[in-house]
Formats: sequence, structure tokens, C-alpha cells
Amino acid sequence: MIKKIDRKAERIRRHERVCNKVFGTESRPRLCVFRSNNNLYVQVIDDVKANTLVQASTLDKEVKTKHSNKEAAKEVGNLIAKRALEKNIKEVVFDRGGYIYHGVVKELAEAAREGGLQF
Repeated sequence: MIKKIDRKAERIRRHERVCNKVFGTESRPRLCVFRSNNNLYVQVIDDVKANTLVQASTLDKEVKTKHSNKEAAKEVGNLIAKRALEKNIKEVVFDRGGYIYHGVVKELAEAAREGGLQF
């Protein structure tokens, strides 16, 4: 009998494996990505203090595209880079959240790099 793969459980398993290796400090915080069917959420997190420093999502007023697609990912990537640079955050560690580095996640990362973040 063939079992159906639980995609959410597999993503969480991959995310836990990545989180064991990726850790954000005060000098180099973690850029964490969460992607739902409808929206895209990004946070810059200091794991030492367990504090969110900067956040952006497709729900923000500055983002014109209100979906979880590549155009929205570019806008959110530029917005998170702009907000992080305002708080003097230049270097981050990229946490893809268990998602494959492809499509929306890749566009977001490239837009954040173009916006001035280094990772």
C-alpha cells in the first residue's frame, strides 16, 4: 500500500534540520522566510535575545502585489532589505524555512541581495 506524503510534516522536518545549523546573532541575525498559499512573510530575528528586529510581508501597505508569487517576492525582498538597512543590519544568515531554494524563495533572496543585504 502506498502512503500519501504529508508535505507539511516533511517541510517542518527539513526546517528543523536547517535550524540546527543556522543561528542568528546580534551582529548577524537570521532572515527567516514563511510562505503560505496566499501570502509571504519574512522576519529578521536575533536568536540570542529571541527578538524579531524587522519584518515584512505581502500584507504590508507598501507591497502592491497581494499574492505569494514571484513579483510579490521581489517587492517583499526589497522592502525587508530597506527596513533592515534602516536599522543598520547589513549581514544576515538566510533561513529558507525548509522550502526548496527555487521560485518564490529564490526571487525573495535575490531581491534582498540587490537591496543591500549580504548573505
